[in-house]
Amino acid sequence: MSIQYGTYKNAEINESISLNLPETTKTPLFVHGHIHKDTALDKFQKDYAGVHGYLSVCVCLFGITSNFANIVVLTRKNMITSTNIILTWLAVADTLKMTDYLPFVTHFYIQRDPEIKSTDYFFASQSKSWMYYLMFHASFAIVCHTIAIWLTISLAIFRFLYIWYPTRGNMWCSPRRAKIVIFTVYIAVAIICSPNYAMNNFEEFTKNNSVVLYRYIKSKSFDNTTFDHLNYYIQSILVKIVPCFMLTILTFLLIYAMHKAYLRRRALKSEGRTEDANIHHEHNRTTGMLLAVVVLFLITELPQGILTLLMTINPLIENDVYNPLGDMLDIVALCNNGVNFILYCSMSKQFRDTFVSIFCGCCTKKETAWSKIKLITSAKNGHRDYSTATHATHV
Repeated sequence: MSIQYGTYKNAEINESISLNLPETTKTPLFVHGHIHKDTALDKFQKDYAGVHGYLSVCVCLFGITSNFANIVVLTRKNMITSTNIILTWLAVADTLKMTDYLPFVTHFYIQRDPEIKSTDYFFASQSKSWMYYLMFHASFAIVCHTIAIWLTISLAIFRFLYIWYPTRGNMWCSPRRAKIVIFTVYIAVAIICSPNYAMNNFEEFTKNNSVVLYRYIKSKSFDNTTFDHLNYYIQSILVKIVPCFMLTILTFLLIYAMHKAYLRRRALKSEGRTEDANIHHEHNRTTGMLLAVVVLFLITELPQGILTLLMTINPLIENDVYNPLGDMLDIVALCNNGVNFILYCSMSKQFRDTFVSIFCGCCTKKETAWSKIKLITSAKNGHRDYSTATHATHV
């Protein structure tokens, strides 16, 4: 999250939310000795800011609800696998992130104080409590987002090992090891992101010598220090660049592994081993669903990773490109947090059946409501007997 305030230097406090300077801003920003002038991207940023809050609330409400459903379904006894354990804690991270984002976007975008609208400061408030919440959000959101990234990477690694090494994959990717990986990711990310906790602050200022307001600032104690630079490179490398690189490599590896598994299935069918071939087919369907999860995450993260890499080469890109696109990058990330439920329902019959049995139990009791009549023929004494039988049909 890049926050731009008055003529202060930009400061990164979160993964992708950018400041939208109001139309009243007239003083150009001086960044790294460069005068930042309004561009087409800045105009887009200001135009989109008006709808970002309302759109984000809708996405968050859907995402929180759908991820709650994911957690409930994936924790049923018949659904417990190493893959589903990782998916469960991925849903937990996404839920926490959107639950935290909802009050933030409501206060600072939708219910923005009129006294703030007439200033050059976007992340400001008359309430000190809301500023403390902003400080919490700045750190908590990036922790949840980073956890989700590394859990997705872990998921891709687990699945690749499982299908590339069919005999040893079950042992290497056991539920116990999945829990160890999840615990390690949660703790490691909280520690790695800890330098970022100290980088955010706020200060009091007075408008028209009468109204007391509070605005976000970068902590002056650490500004342009070794600690500041260390934090920047930690966030850039471990939160953006390395995950994007790994997700790209793992995507190609999973596609290649799926192709090899498909060839094995064809070989089994040609040998008449239909049952084994069907098992391989189910594994490939599951891998396809998980590949979709990984690819969607990659689509979300790759633009930010590329921009972060370019920013290390040319710092001006932060103000000219990254900040104006911040809200758009953010809504894309939020959509990705909430879309997994749709993927699971569309690509996993077991997930659909379990979901229906939990949340639509009253409907499934009436089997005839979701069954169809099929005509059965049989030959008896040279005559065909036509009768009807009811067969349950699945989604």
